[in-house]
Amino acid sequence: MKRVSFRQHSGLTIAGLVAFFGAIPVATARWYLLPLLLVPLAVAAWAWRSGTDATPEGLTIRALFGRRRLPWARVAGFVPEGRRVNAVLDGGGVLRLPAVTPGDVPALLVAGDQKLAKVRKAAQ
Repeated sequence: MKRVSFRQHSGLTIAGLVAFFGAIPVATARWYLLPLLLVPLAVAAWAWRSGTDATPEGLTIRALFGRRRLPWARVAGFVPEGRRVNAVLDGGGVLRLPAVTPGDVPALLVAGDQKLAKVRKAAQ
């Protein structure tokens, strides 16, 4: 089974960890500042986890908490929006695909054994 994974740039995870260690002196100065440490940890965890996986069965969209599986039958098409790509669903809804760029769409379709019918430009 072919599987293609698209993930956030690893520099985001590293930046979150650096920010965590940089915030330790400030957060430990007073007890009520300790929750400040949660922000860079959340950013690092989001960057590590979020992304899109494509298999012949469908797409799996991963977020910080949870994931959503989407069979190819529900995907009507893809719309590039700047440096991001949105999946248009059969009911007319739109779902952003984390870590997928317009240049990644052909690899996404190959992994899903799908054909590229046509590309629509997003409204400016």
